[in-house]
Amino acid sequence: MTVTSQKLSYPTTSTVDHTDIYFGTVVSDPYRWLEDDRSEETAAWVLAQNDLTFGYLETIPYRGALKARLQEILNYPRYSTPTRRGDRFFFFKNDGLQEQSVAYVQDGLDGEPRLLLDPNTFSEDQTTALRAFSPSKDGTYVVYAVSEGSSDWQRYRILNVDTGETLPETLEWVKVSYPAWCGDGFYYGRYDAPEDGTELSSRNEFHKVYYHRLGTEQSQDELIYEDPDHPLRFHFVYLTEDERFVMLSISDRGQPKLGNALYVKDLTAGETEFSPLIATITDESFGVVDNLGDRLLMTTDKDAPNRKLVLVDPKKPVEDQWQTILPERPEPLKGVSYAGGKLFVSYLKDVTTRVYVHSPDGTLENEVELPGLGTVGGFGGQADDDFVFYVFTSHIAPPTIYRYTLATRESTVFRAPEIAFDANAYEAKQVFYPSTDGTQIPMFLIHKKGVEVSGTTPTYLYAYGGFNASMVPAFSANRIALLEQGMLVAIANIRGGGEYGRAWHEAAIREKRPTAFNDFIAAAEYLIAEGYTNPEKLAIEGRSNGGLLMGAVMNLRPDLFRVALPGVGVMDMLRFHKFTIGWNWIAEYGSSDNETDFAYLYAYSPLHNIRDDVPYPATLIVTADHDDRVVPAHSFKYAATLQARHSGDNPTLIRIGTKSGHGASNLTKGIEETADVYAFMFHNLGVEPQFSS
Repeated sequence: MTVTSQKLSYPTTSTVDHTDIYFGTVVSDPYRWLEDDRSEETAAWVLAQNDLTFGYLETIPYRGALKARLQEILNYPRYSTPTRRGDRFFFFKNDGLQEQSVAYVQDGLDGEPRLLLDPNTFSEDQTTALRAFSPSKDGTYVVYAVSEGSSDWQRYRILNVDTGETLPETLEWVKVSYPAWCGDGFYYGRYDAPEDGTELSSRNEFHKVYYHRLGTEQSQDELIYEDPDHPLRFHFVYLTEDERFVMLSISDRGQPKLGNALYVKDLTAGETEFSPLIATITDESFGVVDNLGDRLLMTTDKDAPNRKLVLVDPKKPVEDQWQTILPERPEPLKGVSYAGGKLFVSYLKDVTTRVYVHSPDGTLENEVELPGLGTVGGFGGQADDDFVFYVFTSHIAPPTIYRYTLATRESTVFRAPEIAFDANAYEAKQVFYPSTDGTQIPMFLIHKKGVEVSGTTPTYLYAYGGFNASMVPAFSANRIALLEQGMLVAIANIRGGGEYGRAWHEAAIREKRPTAFNDFIAAAEYLIAEGYTNPEKLAIEGRSNGGLLMGAVMNLRPDLFRVALPGVGVMDMLRFHKFTIGWNWIAEYGSSDNETDFAYLYAYSPLHNIRDDVPYPATLIVTADHDDRVVPAHSFKYAATLQARHSGDNPTLIRIGTKSGHGASNLTKGIEETADVYAFMFHNLGVEPQFSS
């Protein structure tokens, strides 16, 4: 198929004469008015842009068939790993095409599951979703969170598991929180109510911790902790399993500090005030796994960039009194859980998981034999468990839930996916390529067996590269729709992520952020040099921080990519900290309020580095009206600027979802967005997908 482009006529986007001055540098912001998500002018602009985008997409003849194929692929039962509380097991199930997964409970593993909570009934259009879901220690109650339109704002409700009735109290304006049960109530975090009309854009400040007692109104909740001197801090409370120790983790991502302080109080000793385990916030992080009697198991990267596990006496928390249980290893420590009297410890080795069982004193007992190289999650449990659950997946292995029996050290399949997918028809391999500084970067390549991988193979390249997040192998049903059309899927594990521990992350933060851009460009150059593809057959996608990545690499190397798909991206690096929770990223990016930071942020900010008369790739920008994490103004201003400045006939479109947020608010909206993104990509790569009847 030959790709032909016709220059589009874009909606008129008016400009304003607005400038800001940063340390003597005058910066124009002609589309500042698009930051007002409540104005009639912005609403009209959104409508005009969507009319153009959906009109364009409707001309792609196979768009409907692609959506139908995605529905077909996703139409299989999906389960979560069960969680035990008392004698009850809680889990989620989606029959296939349910908009929201449904919560079930059963008495014992042999009990009959009964429907506990169906989020599909929360709203008529099924865009109101279930977020947090926390059963009490005895399984009698569940705190659950409701999110409207996939907003980060949550509303807590409490369900009586015995009767199925929801208690009358409602807890509002919850964010950056997970309910932490203690006695006949729970701790949670919230903000004060925002001003009417600013809920999805105003800056969130002064995070507070409360305790809610069942059967009371939110107005009666006890204020546990606040810090009026530091408005840009998060306060997160959690407990040891026996509810003896309450931990308070404090982070301040509004300054360039990546770590956290950690405080504790011993409820059995009658303590009412928190005492410091770690008194100050630095770049080092700390987290309590559980307690062994009167001591705390704590993971940390203090003097151990790949993390270690130590035992701490909260009465004598000074570092020279710590007892090392698991010293740092060459591989990053990714998770520790304590269940059935054992420590389950997971590490990443070249981006795949290894799991080991240790006694509480750190003695290695055995390695868990896994089904293959991939990603493992789970192994959570209670002190009296004699088995735990975990889930295994890879790029070509759909998630399978296993039951691991502690006494026999054996894994057995608990629930296998019922999906019509032949993993033997596909292959995945890992390669390493050199970045510009010579560092070897891992990348996974996945494609259908028998497909001729040549210099003309249509290729989809994805990366994230930030916030210590690791792009580990994981099955994506959506990507079957790419693989079965003969596409090569490439996942690059660029720096900024956590694939090789703290050092890998910190290699691409703040002024070093361009390292991630160089790593990604080097991935594309490797795919071309090794004869997999060429620039006319290469599509790239990234979301959120990955959307920033897309905008940056498009500005640096517009010649290298045929299609670019920046989703919900951080595009205005000078103003991201002005909205909602954006200040939380200052530790990662820096801030334009600082002269040194401004210089490097301005030098790569996607919005501010779009050049005139450059033929940019065919671009489909994706955002949504309820995204209150990366507010849509980022994408609005970026799209308006790119439409005004680029040359050539490649389309520059923006797709603005409704009643959705940083992610799709229900299954249908997710399928529709994916179908549109894939249709745009296929069309502009010259791929004519074939669908069996």
